[in-house]
Amino acid sequence: MAKNLVIVESPAKAKTISKFLGKDYVVKASMGHVRDLPKSKMGVDVEKNFEPTYLISPDKKKVIADLKKNIGSQTQIWIATDEDREGEAIGWHLLEALKLKEDAHVKRIVFHEITKPAILHAIETPRHIDTRLVDAQQARRVLDRLVGYELSPLLWKKVRYGLSAGRVQSVAVRLIVEREREIRAFNSEEYWTITAHYKNEAGEGTFAAMLNKIDDKKAKISDQKGSDEIMKTLAKAAHQVDSVEKKEVRRNPAPPFITSTLQQEAARKFGFSVKKTMTIAQHLYEGIEVFGETVGIITYMRTDSVSLAASALEQAKQVIGEDFGKEYQLAEPRFYKNKKGAQEAHEAIRPVDISMRPDALQPFLDKDELRLYELIWKRTVACQMKEALLEQVGIDIDTLKDGKEKLPYIFRATGQTITFAGFMRVYIEGRDEDEESDEGESFLPEFKGGEFLTVKEILPQQHFTKPPARYTEASLVKKLEAEGIGRPSTYAPTISTIIDRGYIEREKKQLVPTDTAEVVNDVLVEHFPEVVDYKFTAKMEQNLDDIAEGEKEWVPIIRDFYTPFHEKIEIKDKTLKKADIVNEESTEVCDKCSSPMVVKLGKYGKFLSCSNYPTCKNARPIEGKEGEVEKTPEQLELEKKLADKKCDKCGEPMAIKRGRFGEFLGCTGYPNCKNIQPIIKSSGVKCPDCGKGDLIERRTRKGGRIFYGCSNYPKCKFASWDKPLRQCDDCKKGIVVLKKEKGEEEGREVCLQCGLS
Repeated sequence: MAKNLVIVESPAKAKTISKFLGKDYVVKASMGHVRDLPKSKMGVDVEKNFEPTYLISPDKKKVIADLKKNIGSQTQIWIATDEDREGEAIGWHLLEALKLKEDAHVKRIVFHEITKPAILHAIETPRHIDTRLVDAQQARRVLDRLVGYELSPLLWKKVRYGLSAGRVQSVAVRLIVEREREIRAFNSEEYWTITAHYKNEAGEGTFAAMLNKIDDKKAKISDQKGSDEIMKTLAKAAHQVDSVEKKEVRRNPAPPFITSTLQQEAARKFGFSVKKTMTIAQHLYEGIEVFGETVGIITYMRTDSVSLAASALEQAKQVIGEDFGKEYQLAEPRFYKNKKGAQEAHEAIRPVDISMRPDALQPFLDKDELRLYELIWKRTVACQMKEALLEQVGIDIDTLKDGKEKLPYIFRATGQTITFAGFMRVYIEGRDEDEESDEGESFLPEFKGGEFLTVKEILPQQHFTKPPARYTEASLVKKLEAEGIGRPSTYAPTISTIIDRGYIEREKKQLVPTDTAEVVNDVLVEHFPEVVDYKFTAKMEQNLDDIAEGEKEWVPIIRDFYTPFHEKIEIKDKTLKKADIVNEESTEVCDKCSSPMVVKLGKYGKFLSCSNYPTCKNARPIEGKEGEVEKTPEQLELEKKLADKKCDKCGEPMAIKRGRFGEFLGCTGYPNCKNIQPIIKSSGVKCPDCGKGDLIERRTRKGGRIFYGCSNYPKCKFASWDKPLRQCDDCKKGIVVLKKEKGEEEGREVCLQCGLS
């Protein structure tokens, strides 16, 4: 029997902690939650105060048995799970599963970082299981089970089998669906800008200014005719500096990372998915072998606090002085205000040892681990550096007829100069795609008021207003956080869930709703508005926070939600008709029996089906849905190559279309001619086996999964799931492919022959 048994969640964490403690300590991992609600039934007694029934998970019975073997009558047990609601609940479930009670032999310890001093300090200062945090986690679990267990089966019956609904996931889907509809409804408007390029009297470098005002109003040019008229007037105009404005601007650094801001910034800067960011951060937290010692190198990565420990503030100041000089140090630490509900006792995400520069860790971390660590290190150091000082310059330029009479057109040039870099020497926060940036402003030479400028050229340019950008993982997390929906620990699983269940697809970095998402969203918005209401969901999150703070009891909150929700489920089960939801009228006529066609929702999205089904089983894709492909640069290039392609059956032009398994060539004479042909996409890489054929994109018959095979098939049967990029420069024999692990967006380049990456 162990003298001391320390129980953590993961083997990596157990391995790291065991090295800090003596031979009297045994450290074991619970492998996450050991108990949960049953999968075969709801497991919540709605008649008895929503009492949950927990079962030891089948795959955790061995874990519990192993833990019991290490527990004797005198064993001191230390519950060392994470210090958040989930970790607290895991600790409580462990005690229940092991049939233990908190007494002198059972203690709860917590820590923000996995280092020897932190672990030893935790053992010296144990506490009890915080039942308020357990109640908050239990309330969330029960609430999500009630919603999912009652609403999902209704969707199976009324929409399609296998669908799911969730309190947070359905709101996330609604955001993405509504953004997509904004984009579709957007009417792009034409506008023109006029830019002048000048040199000053001293003949210094060319700079640009844009037409800013017409008749003292904001310049607005709606078409080419208006632009041409202005250009005609400006053809012989003189340009004179009217005024020069200079002002000093102070820019402060962003606060240290919390979970959501780390997820956003890693997505912006590296293209990491939220899930990938959290997986890497977990690894950095739980332990990396550095200089022969396994140690956690960042603090706990699930936090909503921007606070930093006094020791970290002092260490940051020392590092700043050593690396950048005293002029970059703050006289007093900079403190950031936490949002309401953030736990002050927690810390922001930071390096455990700020003196451990990223360069020193290069031999011990892989590429992505190093990038994420460096991001955290830079943000932590930058937040304690002096503010940046910038001089912003704005110049108004008059236009004069015959060098004397003022014309109604005023140009404006703006620029900025960094007079003191401050924190910007280390780190500048990224921006989302739909945010405007002022960092591209040009450097401007010195000017005197009244001086005449040499006009190098004046260029008109046509533009079109753009619709709002689709959500990326980064901007979705930002929006969810701004609306108060979900919490740091929920963003990654929420996004993974809506993608895995076919509601959302990734197109490059953008999140695009499927037909199924739109249909399910419309059902929920119309019939269960409270489930997908932003304010209602945010209020529920606040209730969970209040439970965690001990300000509210969890049972009344669940009852207030469940009673009207369950009543509505029963009503809608009787009144909703599947045909009204999944079928839409269309103007199309069946080309086989002349009956009206209806739009139906299938596994792969919407399609046209004969209303005379099952007598007539005619079905076809919807033009414009599985029809013409959006004109991306790649598609335009493909279209150019296939511009003269004619149907070999009827002679009509062939067009690029999209079906459930990707793009294909379809005859434009459809439905009179239904000829289709595959599109052969070559990777441009020669087959490493036969050396003759090209590796081309293919799809499996079942499921349409993409792979790459030799064009000489069946003579050569080489195939690879990984995308071929080029021949290997190192071994000269193999090919370099893009290997992606599940959930990864970026992947890594690896040679199939020599294995070098």
